[in-house]
Amino acid sequence: MEIQQMQPELTPYTGPEITAPSAILMEASTGTVICEKNADEPRNPASVTKIMTLILIFDALQSGKIRLTDEVVTSAHAKSMGGSQVFLEEGEIQTVETLIKCIVIASGNDASVAMAEFIGGDEGTFVKMMNERAKGLGMEHTKFIDCCGLTDSPEHVTTARDIALMSRELITKYPQITNYTTIWMENITHVTKQGTKEFGLSNTNKLLKMATNFEVTGLKTGSTSIAKYCLSATAKKDGVELIAAIMAAPDYKARFKDAVTLLNYGFGNCRLYKDETPPELPKLSVTGGKEPEVELSYGVTFTYLGLHGEDFSGVERELMLEESAKAPVKAGDQLGTLRYRFNGEEIGNIPVIAARDVDPAGFSDYVKWMMGWWRMRGEEV
Repeated sequence: MEIQQMQPELTPYTGPEITAPSAILMEASTGTVICEKNADEPRNPASVTKIMTLILIFDALQSGKIRLTDEVVTSAHAKSMGGSQVFLEEGEIQTVETLIKCIVIASGNDASVAMAEFIGGDEGTFVKMMNERAKGLGMEHTKFIDCCGLTDSPEHVTTARDIALMSRELITKYPQITNYTTIWMENITHVTKQGTKEFGLSNTNKLLKMATNFEVTGLKTGSTSIAKYCLSATAKKDGVELIAAIMAAPDYKARFKDAVTLLNYGFGNCRLYKDETPPELPKLSVTGGKEPEVELSYGVTFTYLGLHGEDFSGVERELMLEESAKAPVKAGDQLGTLRYRFNGEEIGNIPVIAARDVDPAGFSDYVKWMMGWWRMRGEEV
């Protein structure tokens, strides 16, 4: 069931002190921005670019275009990638799942290009897909030139806000990504003309091994001389999931320290209200329909993010339904509202919808009703 995204109005405040010149802290389920620092300043994201590459990979998996067990052949172009790599050889075959691990754990540029070619036909076509996907997510200040972030082109840019947006898309739409982003070390096997050998992948996200009071779930690091040190860090605590995007930190330790600072700040202040057990819904009468009643359901699950450590035990709910519905009724038609109030103020609402269709009654339906009525009268007599 889809979760409704409610965003309370944010009052101006200053976030915790960090060294990175650009950063943002976002709550994942609602998209609420908790604090930000120059979050719309375009910068080179380095390998954090691969978050969008991963989104397109999982899009292709979900649509059935590719499967985890599909075999991918490494091209000469993919092998030629420098920077972070897993040293794929031209002609080497790896499964889609293995290449996902190479991208997520070891930030393999060669693995990223191999998957880009497998999905898009060539890297250029895949990059166009990346930019289209970014546009659809509202990433207003992003332009990708390659699929891995290795380029030194000044046009390859994004922002802390846009990193948070694509990170949110990846972890909420494809939560299975954490099956890979939480792997610390794993071996893959190279099978080439030179023979077979094991190669160790080691996660570039050192937050996974740092002592924290929250659960680190990912997501992606990146660094080049142009980008400096970037990070999209995701973590969970007490039902709250946060995203901390760091750009251009001065060194690799600073990006992790800044992320921990932001995440601690967020978990210390945020409280998420999620109504898992809304009021039971009655059936609603239908006039002029083939059936006299229609079942109701809630269109979404209500969530609300508080930013000041609120105790939501006092939330009040008010169910408001139409007196009846007139046929035809279509599944999804709104027939009521469940409103939520906290401390006397409405904090949001969710629709109550028809669970299925009810078609208008025809002549034969009326004949059946009349015959049933006469039969019932006869039994009474």
